[in-house]
Amino acid sequence: MKPIPRSRSILAMAIALAFPTIAVAAGGNQIEGRLTRSKEGHPLVGASVAIKETGAQQRTGPDGSFLFDRLASGSYTLSIVAEGVEPIERSVAVADDAEVVVDVVVESALSALETIVVQAQHVPDEIARAAQQEALNLVNITTAEEIRKLPDVNAGEALARVPGISLETDTGEGRFINIRGLTSDLNSTTFGGLRLPPSNPASPFSGGRAVAYDAIPTGLVGALTVTKTNLPEQDAEALGGTIEITPKTAPRSGRPFVEGNIGTGRETLRDTTIKDVSVTAGTRFGGRLGANDGKEMVAYKDQPFSIVVTASYYEDKRGIDDIEAGYIDNQPTVPDKAMSAFEQRYYLYNRKRHGYGFDLGYEPDALSKYYVRAFDAGYTETVNRQRLLWLLDGNATVNPANPNGLIDTVNSSGWDKTLRDEKERIDNKVAAIGGENKFGNYTVDYRLGYTRGSYDKLYDYNSTFNYTPTIPTTVAYDNTSDPNFPSFHVQSGASPYGWSNYSLTGFGNSTETLSDHETSAVANIAIPTHLTTYEDEKVKAGVSLRLRKRSDIQPQYTYSGFPAISLTSASAGNVSFYGGRYDNGPQIDSGVIRALFANGAAFASFNAIGTAQSATSGAENVYAAYAQYEFGIGKLSVVSGLRIEQTRASYSANVVNTDNNTLEGGITKSASYINLFPSIQGRLALREDLIARAVISSTIARPGFGQVNPALNISPSTDTVSFGNPDVKPTTSNNIDLTLERYLPNAGILSIGLFDKEITDFIAQVVTTQTFPNNGIFAGFVGPAHVTTYANIPNARAWGLEACYEQRYRALPGFWGGLGTNVNWTFVDSSGQFRSGISQTLPSSSRNTANAEVFYERDGVNLRAGMYYVARDLFGFGGSTATDVYSEARTTVDFGGSYAFTKNLSLYANAKNLTNAPLKFTEGTPGRPIQREFYGPTYQLGLRFEY
Repeated sequence: MKPIPRSRSILAMAIALAFPTIAVAAGGNQIEGRLTRSKEGHPLVGASVAIKETGAQQRTGPDGSFLFDRLASGSYTLSIVAEGVEPIERSVAVADDAEVVVDVVVESALSALETIVVQAQHVPDEIARAAQQEALNLVNITTAEEIRKLPDVNAGEALARVPGISLETDTGEGRFINIRGLTSDLNSTTFGGLRLPPSNPASPFSGGRAVAYDAIPTGLVGALTVTKTNLPEQDAEALGGTIEITPKTAPRSGRPFVEGNIGTGRETLRDTTIKDVSVTAGTRFGGRLGANDGKEMVAYKDQPFSIVVTASYYEDKRGIDDIEAGYIDNQPTVPDKAMSAFEQRYYLYNRKRHGYGFDLGYEPDALSKYYVRAFDAGYTETVNRQRLLWLLDGNATVNPANPNGLIDTVNSSGWDKTLRDEKERIDNKVAAIGGENKFGNYTVDYRLGYTRGSYDKLYDYNSTFNYTPTIPTTVAYDNTSDPNFPSFHVQSGASPYGWSNYSLTGFGNSTETLSDHETSAVANIAIPTHLTTYEDEKVKAGVSLRLRKRSDIQPQYTYSGFPAISLTSASAGNVSFYGGRYDNGPQIDSGVIRALFANGAAFASFNAIGTAQSATSGAENVYAAYAQYEFGIGKLSVVSGLRIEQTRASYSANVVNTDNNTLEGGITKSASYINLFPSIQGRLALREDLIARAVISSTIARPGFGQVNPALNISPSTDTVSFGNPDVKPTTSNNIDLTLERYLPNAGILSIGLFDKEITDFIAQVVTTQTFPNNGIFAGFVGPAHVTTYANIPNARAWGLEACYEQRYRALPGFWGGLGTNVNWTFVDSSGQFRSGISQTLPSSSRNTANAEVFYERDGVNLRAGMYYVARDLFGFGGSTATDVYSEARTTVDFGGSYAFTKNLSLYANAKNLTNAPLKFTEGTPGRPIQREFYGPTYQLGLRFEY
């Protein structure tokens, strides 16, 4: 059997509608039928079937079926439209007790991979699976059709269902994506082919390269493609892989459409409302096309222009119940899990997520196509955090009445009641103009692009009310019997619940403006060759450039002289939270605090030194060229090539004289290096449905701006100092992949794969202890401080296994034919020596990640239960392995359900986080929790429409 050619793929509706059969049975006054491909017998899903005489129109269902009723006997014209091909018309005579079968032969126009791009907003399962099978490299594809079957509100949560992916969460949502055990800073993200810069400064391990997927609503996504072995034509900056977000584009059939959803829901923890609206509309229009070259079918002769407009809005007010502990470390005389502080945190977030954009295309003939597109996605969020802080002496002893508990005294600082009142805006902008032209057998494509990620902290008011007791207070606490719900009680002395004793002792405000933008250009040429029997043999070459600039400004102010008002005059209503286990006291009224500091200049003085100290900027230009050769011998298809990238970067900061606390000027460090990335990827079709792959490749991850920028960041309140190291080198990896894939009927798959990444110059945090003079910019430091910087470790490794099984059991009789299952598991064994002689797992590398889904799809009913599990992973480095921070294992269960009343309208009902899984961080061992956040389940209800 020949390799599956891209130009004539036979596995998907819009790709290879080879020999479809229309079986039409007329019974009384109805026509029913089913569209299939006769060669494989697969149903044609999502094709448009209309009766010209009546105007009735519908799309074929999951089994390729359609039904028209209330028809009189007579002759009718069926109009069949499938993406990427000429419309087809056939006459059908309807008579009582008659049965008509019409055979139709349809030429292919697009490959499955091309169809994902061209028709991303409505791609059936079969096309996505066909694209995975057809690809010469390792990819996994999730389309909008699949994403909406579970309550995933952002792109990151949808990606977590893919084999090899693990998800980092925050504030109750998925945020950062890790691929094959490699942290999000080591991977890349593209939107419509353009590199997305990061927009959230909370990037893990200060890499500053991770894209925050919670800023990208699923309503903006047409398809998600995870590329695990990049081709030479792709950027090599993908140590774990690349994630492509494909926007929604216009159908080639020319049929105008509008689709979307309108919904609501409840966040149960605070009993707040959800707003969920999404709409996409598109059409083709314009004058008649010119003549084609006689080799390619054209599906829209009179409509060379296309346009798609997308808008999405999702608002929630998620609550978070959180408790956090600070332990006394490195003191052997203190009992285990003795605390230095205990925090009760009550949160209310209000996030307004948006996504909108357009895609305008122009195809004057079969040889040319042009496009202009622009998209914007992000969110605006307010945070209200009410906190009660217990400060302890640290002289804990075992409680005689409870062997699991300890007794301590409140220190001289007493208790703090604090409010954080913050507003931030995160935004991603993408714009591109490009095209493709055919000159004889040559194909040239090109693109100019601009992307921008930005973070604006509009305000961050922090106010502190303190109560210092005049008599000693003894506290008993137990954080061992049930670490998720530690008990905390005053045994004797003053009580923290005397709220009238608290007065305002601290106030601060901070803002930040971060901009990370990139201008890019790329040009490629593909030249068919005929040295082998492979139908799609060709040489492809190209050049590209990416010009990136980043700046971060954090103005600093010193506040003093504010009035000492009482807590009772700035608050209203006590709060009991965490399942009623803790009294968090009165809520501090943010309006009172804002009004008090409306004329903040009276209490604030600009800190020029601190502002200059935190200001950073950088530039990074990457120039690349590549050549790749795609060929085949018998059942073997191969793509091999070489990519070369030159990097020129500079990083700037300000120098502060720490002796006299003065600004001495700026410092800029430069870096320049060239890397070669050879690769060879082979695809062997053992049978038509059995594919073996072998890949040898190389990739890179450049240092994050925070890791190389020499800016000095100082925090006396936490006794920490951090700075970048301009001398760190980029991380590179040599990779081997082996997979075996069995493609099953109805978009099913059974696959297993092995991968190995041999990593050089992994960039690691280096944490040391140092004592600073208590003066100048180090004023406030008492005793040793934790100092964090970055360095390369010579070698690291990540190897593992991926396994996946998905099957729809449509061969089962009757009702049972709607059942299906989907299971995948990823095992990763990673290691690196971040401390001399000590081997640890790589940061963010979970040993096991798994998904399991059971679903039912039949007769308009779509029900799906999904479970996601991720094992614990290293989240942050401490002063020793005993104080390293880990994100603990978590299991979440979600449910998605929908029922189609008609072909145009369906009702959906979803439930998210049914297990109320906490976000839990521990110090050193699982038995030392330092943070536990609960969110409660979320319920969604709404209508989906499609016309």
